[in-house]
Amino acid sequence: MACFREYAAGFHGHRAGVVILREDFLKRFLTCGFRCLLLAAVVGLLAPLCAADNPTPITLDTSETLFAVLAAMNTCGYDVSLNISDAQRLNIRAEVQRNLRESEDAQVSMTEMCDWYQAHRARDLVHDLAQYVSLALYLEGPPHFMPKVKEDDLPPDAAPIAGFGALLEKFYEKAGLHAIWERHRANYAALIERYHVPLAKMVFDTDIYLKLQSGGYLGRTFTIYLDFLGDPNQANARNYGTDYYVVLFPLPDPAVAEPLKMREIHHAYLHYLLDPLADKHPSAIKRIEPLLQSVKRAPLEDSFKTDISLLVTECLVRAVEIRTSGTKQTAEAMRTQAVDDAVKQGYVLTRYFYNALLAFEKDPAGLRAAYGQLLDNIDLRQEQKAASEIQYATVTAPELVQLSRLEDRRMLPTAEKRLAAGDAKGAQELAQQALDRKVGDQGRALFILAQVAVANKNRESALENFQKAIQTTKDPKVVGWSHVYLGRILDMKEDREGAMSEYRAALSTDLPEVKAAAERGLQQPYEPPAKPQ
Repeated sequence: MACFREYAAGFHGHRAGVVILREDFLKRFLTCGFRCLLLAAVVGLLAPLCAADNPTPITLDTSETLFAVLAAMNTCGYDVSLNISDAQRLNIRAEVQRNLRESEDAQVSMTEMCDWYQAHRARDLVHDLAQYVSLALYLEGPPHFMPKVKEDDLPPDAAPIAGFGALLEKFYEKAGLHAIWERHRANYAALIERYHVPLAKMVFDTDIYLKLQSGGYLGRTFTIYLDFLGDPNQANARNYGTDYYVVLFPLPDPAVAEPLKMREIHHAYLHYLLDPLADKHPSAIKRIEPLLQSVKRAPLEDSFKTDISLLVTECLVRAVEIRTSGTKQTAEAMRTQAVDDAVKQGYVLTRYFYNALLAFEKDPAGLRAAYGQLLDNIDLRQEQKAASEIQYATVTAPELVQLSRLEDRRMLPTAEKRLAAGDAKGAQELAQQALDRKVGDQGRALFILAQVAVANKNRESALENFQKAIQTTKDPKVVGWSHVYLGRILDMKEDREGAMSEYRAALSTDLPEVKAAAERGLQQPYEPPAKPQ
């Protein structure tokens, strides 16, 4: 326990309300007695250390940008789980409302912002929160809230709402959000303090079990953001390249089971540690790829059915979670049941990794050294046979950590560029791939497929996909142009009344080029350009 206290002390204040895990605690750790010294030798903590002033990439923080985005959502009607939220959420909402009552300019900015917000709601409340969390992580701080990257490089769920930042800038100023944030800084600091020891213990226990040193992942970050203004029942975790984020809204009652959601943090932290290992063993991972055929029937997210490295890592993460859950007295039958449940959800290698970890626990080698052998020892035929006999569950819980690869984020923009360059086949393949893997705005992908159908003179397919695009997306550009294209197709089918209806629908967008095209369609029926002689 003395060793753990030293580890917890490794969380130092970096600035008010921020806790960062630093490596200078390791020097003190190595002086806390023979038992700690022996343990350090076992887990490889005697490797060369960074300078004392160089922090590891594990950060516990709050964010004024996240606060501003969530405050705006709350102002515009986001009331999910308000009755079980911390009292600070109610207090902040009340202060915003008071400022709005005292300023006509603030009310005007609120109306403009909230109209936009309501027009861009996601398909359900969970995804509505998720898309704004993704956006907040990619916005510069106040007062301007500009995207940190080009729109094409934003996370797929954030790209359709990138325009929210400009509206938030006005609202932030007029509603006095910064002053409200400053008044509640002490409350946010106290919220972080609740996590200090539990988070340090989780990192300590995990690193010790895996015999890894989290600080060894140079260039990678693991950040936990806390806020009062979201749904306490939700946890959002993201992996953007080398950056991992967890965004939490803790329950105020410490008596409630898992009020701090440490399980969710632990799951994301395991991904932070284990995801890079698969990338370092491409050949061994590739050998297991035929196993994907065995999980086609499983209720997994599509990404696990198409990317073997994701499936392998998720199975290993779940095996580690089960091996380290509970106490030494936890019945093995309970752990076995947890393994069975994971396998029935489609995580078919969980049992293999669970059993392999029994031997790993007795070996002084860390997981980084043992990982390759773990993969090489997988009997592919045996695992395929076992998977073929599984009675899969009908549903599975969604994966917590949402992966967003840069190449995925650029899939639809690349498809659009190929279409513009005349490569209809290449555009179609990318758009269909985005649909199959649920990458990016599905309505945008359908719109590209519809445009490909137009280029191929397949009116019925174009008609169907433009209609689906309208139903699927919130992107005003996609919606507006889909109505225009539908109007043109109906004109060519000599359905003038139907065409007029589509053109009128297109006028509801705020895009000048869409309105101009719709007005031309209302003035006279569309005729395709004459073929060159």
